[in-house]
Amino acid sequence: MVAAPSTQAASAAEAEARREARLRAIGRQLDAEAAQRDAAAAGASSRLPPSASSLRRGRLFGRTDANVELVLYAEAWARRIQLNQTYDQVRDLARRPHTQPMVTVAIRADGSVESVRFVTSSGLPELDQAVQRIVEGLAPYPPFQPALARQFDVVEIRRTWHFDGAVRLY
Repeated sequence: MVAAPSTQAASAAEAEARREARLRAIGRQLDAEAAQRDAAAAGASSRLPPSASSLRRGRLFGRTDANVELVLYAEAWARRIQLNQTYDQVRDLARRPHTQPMVTVAIRADGSVESVRFVTSSGLPELDQAVQRIVEGLAPYPPFQPALARQFDVVEIRRTWHFDGAVRLY
């Protein structure tokens, strides 16, 4: 026995309505799960200690990273320091016995210096102050490229400073 065309159309429409209802239910479930994740993330950020920064930070504590824009910016920053005759400012101090200072410089997206922190001091307060003056004296640095600015508000670059006949950052 062959079903009437109107019966086939009605059953097809009924099947389509069930399918649509299932898809809507799945959509509501996904929306509810996303809202729960968002609420959990918002609650976690409100539990951060008051000293934690809400700025998006990029950290480059070496010379390599998967983020090409970050590496290029850090290398351009280091070249600016190395090529601007900064050795004259530390020539006499560099002749005195010291360790190579390791310095982390935080630069904002607009090129301004947020902070200069010594991970390892040179052992000479005058040399440490000269390094800080060099970093701050060459500011502002170029603003971040758009691709880097979309990812980070502040970039922290850590380098070891070596003084031999010039200032070299490793």
